[in-house]
Amino acid sequence: MKFPRTYSLKEIAALIDTPFVGSDDFPVSGMNEIHVVEPGDIVFVDHPKYYDKALNSKATVVLINKEVACPEGKALLISEDPFRDFNTLTRYFKPFESAAASVSESATIGHGTIVQPNAFIGNNVKIGTDCVIHANVSIYDNCVIGNNVTIHSGTILGADAFYYKKRPEGYDKLVSGGRVVVEDDVDIGANCTIDRGVTGDTTIGKGSKLDNQIQIGHDTVLGEKCLIASHTGIAGCVVIEDEVTLWGQVGVISGITIGKGAVVYAQSGIGNSLEGGKTYFGSPAVEARHKMRELATIKNMPSILKKLENK
Repeated sequence: MKFPRTYSLKEIAALIDTPFVGSDDFPVSGMNEIHVVEPGDIVFVDHPKYYDKALNSKATVVLINKEVACPEGKALLISEDPFRDFNTLTRYFKPFESAAASVSESATIGHGTIVQPNAFIGNNVKIGTDCVIHANVSIYDNCVIGNNVTIHSGTILGADAFYYKKRPEGYDKLVSGGRVVVEDDVDIGANCTIDRGVTGDTTIGKGSKLDNQIQIGHDTVLGEKCLIASHTGIAGCVVIEDEVTLWGQVGVISGITIGKGAVVYAQSGIGNSLEGGKTYFGSPAVEARHKMRELATIKNMPSILKKLENK
């Protein structure tokens, strides 16, 4: 998430009422999660296990719950509760805006695009040319849709990230301020849900095709010309490279990468990153040919055991 202008470290510290380490005028241009930070961004960290990762990231401002040595060229915001204060900043820079109409006056809709009855188009949404948005589609605020995109009924773009911190009194939600970006020539089936990024974008690459009833989590990047079949569930912060095929009921854990051209057979569970150009099956998913041999061996176990008993 980029701020509307560059703020000073002192200004940001005043918004969350917290001390800081660095010059008053140290420039701050945005905020992001660790996997997408850039110079000028704020990143938050609230566990010693991840201090080094945050301090050595591309972020130049670290919102942290302990005063530590500040790396050269960076600044610190010292907070009792970085999770809470990150939420405070998200709410300040991306406040919730209630809708005044089914299609917001601030939405931009390109020439030749058809929006069917009962669709909802939120604030600041951008839709390109020659798209078809079917009935009962909901496109939340700030989403970006390219050209020649078809979205079928019941699909929701831009719902909040499924991201919570466990506290003694219950679960505290990380506020979502990101977007969903759908590139050109994408087809999205009925009753799909694509969550927006926490501070960045959830992206559906050019020419990809999604079947019905697919879930894609926050900040996931789906490459170009991918095929995703029905009932697939993809967690947050996943990178799926170009021309990947995921067949029905595939489940994908968060934070992994699936390489270009990989094919994953139906009902597989992906718990680790997968190399591109190979075919996978099983849970946890392994190369399909190895899994098929394993299943054949298991099928033959009774006869193998019987032979051993007769020796």
